[in-house]
Amino acid sequence: MDLRDVKEFFRDCLDYAIWLGGIVLIFTFVIAFHPVAGNSMTSTLEEGDITLVSKFYHKVFDIERNNIVIVKKGSKTYIKRIIGLPGENIAYEKNHLYINGNRTKEVFLDKETFTANFDFEDICDLSECKDGVIPKDYYLVMGDNRNNSLDSRDKEFGLVKKDEIKGIALVKIWPLNKIKVLN
Repeated sequence: MDLRDVKEFFRDCLDYAIWLGGIVLIFTFVIAFHPVAGNSMTSTLEEGDITLVSKFYHKVFDIERNNIVIVKKGSKTYIKRIIGLPGENIAYEKNHLYINGNRTKEVFLDKETFTANFDFEDICDLSECKDGVIPKDYYLVMGDNRNNSLDSRDKEFGLVKKDEIKGIALVKIWPLNKIKVLN
């Protein structure tokens, strides 16, 4: 047996191992594919869609209003949209979003979408949310299908802690004929 063949074999194996290790690291710490289950994000995302998710973006950059996020609550994972940021008071009246008393458009919603009225105090008790605003490192999230979404409006779900956000959905990649940037 030629020693050069053995060296070349091990060099090739090392190259493949490095590539495989790099791919594992990328999918462990950088990106993931997230399938959509349920219809709480209809019509932006439908059940069976697959999104490409950044696992680090929200750790490096600020989370912004309208980002679509992957949230882990207990043993369940949800996909929702950021509606309220830390320091804001959120309310809905007559199907309009009010942030700190100012009416704000939600251009991503279908015209037929209806959001029931609520005040911030309905979501977060003043004993937990001092000054009637979302506390630091907490977010108010909602699904785009407001009539069929378990989200921050439900006391059991509540506001989302920053460390419960596992990633930001960047692109809908499946089905292929409906690929689109989400944020």
